[in-house]
Amino acid sequence: MSATPADDVDRIVEAWHRELPDRDFAPLHVLSRVSRLARHLDRARGSAFAEHGLERWEFDVLSALRRAGVPYELSPGQLVAQTLVTSGTMTNRVDRLTARGLVGRGPDPNDRRGVKVTLTKAGRIVVDGAMTDLLDRERTLLRPLEPAEQDQLAELLRRLLSPFDL
Repeated sequence: MSATPADDVDRIVEAWHRELPDRDFAPLHVLSRVSRLARHLDRARGSAFAEHGLERWEFDVLSALRRAGVPYELSPGQLVAQTLVTSGTMTNRVDRLTARGLVGRGPDPNDRRGVKVTLTKAGRIVVDGAMTDLLDRERTLLRPLEPAEQDQLAELLRRLLSPFDL
């Protein structure tokens, strides 16, 4: 038995095992915890973004632009690829962020027909603040693990997710 006390997942698996004793519930021990952790992470992220007046999708777009580096601009197509939404959805999102003064839209100097979306100074301030708060919340979620354990967990999750990144 582990040194960590039983949790809700242990109780759920135990109940299932009692009801269906011929089944192997090993996947639930891992993936139900991943699912529950994802919910806690989602709440923490939502809270960090809300403190800066952002929705999750706004943070996604602004952070994609911020990660692009100076001059913090991408084409709408690049934003679509990075945020995994349709071009119509991205157009709407860019329009809304432009109205808030967080991004600007202008011609692509290398393509007469192209457009570039640029992070404004206000957008950079907001996304940087939200990222700082997000990192604080995520550190809190990971606090029960030692740094080496965090590294080990990151590697295990990378291996688990790698087939989906193809």
